[in-house]
Amino acid sequence: MTSVFCGIDWATDHHDIALLDEAGTLLDKLRIHDTPEGLSQLLNLLAQHGDSQDDPIPVAIETSHGLLVACLRATGRPIYVINPLTAARYRDRYALSRKKSDHLDAKVLAHILRTDPAEHRPLPADSHLAQAITVLARAHQDAVWDRVQTGNRLRSHLREYFPGFLTVFKHSREGLASPVTRTLLAA
Repeated sequence: MTSVFCGIDWATDHHDIALLDEAGTLLDKLRIHDTPEGLSQLLNLLAQHGDSQDDPIPVAIETSHGLLVACLRATGRPIYVINPLTAARYRDRYALSRKKSDHLDAKVLAHILRTDPAEHRPLPADSHLAQAITVLARAHQDAVWDRVQTGNRLRSHLREYFPGFLTVFKHSREGLASPVTRTLLAA
């Protein structure tokens, strides 16, 4: 059984990593970018602290999706997804101030894994096809959210500068996404 625990505070463009031993002592910390080089740095850090194929270091992170998680899953290590609200409550155990810190959050995630592993479940193993479907489904959901957000921004600008345009097309089933509307807007 491993005696090192990894916590990763996930962000869009960078990730903070903290490694703790069984006593809760900080062994190492690192900030990586969300790039292949950053993943390589993370894997090298884990290897320096005893990570192996037979005994991989478990990872606690606040998200179950994204390329970082997919790459970590491909290494065969246990990955524990910790609800952000749970992590926020644990943070009070390790810091007196309520000030948020990416490094502290990574440490808290590692502490959660160290102290309460039985309270959290690792992500189940998926086939490569299931993982690919998950990545595609997430990309589709992101595209839908982007389309809705862009439509809302366009509607807001039209309401401010050209409200008559919205009145003309408000009863159209497709709304601002209809081909006629897009052609008129492009003109």
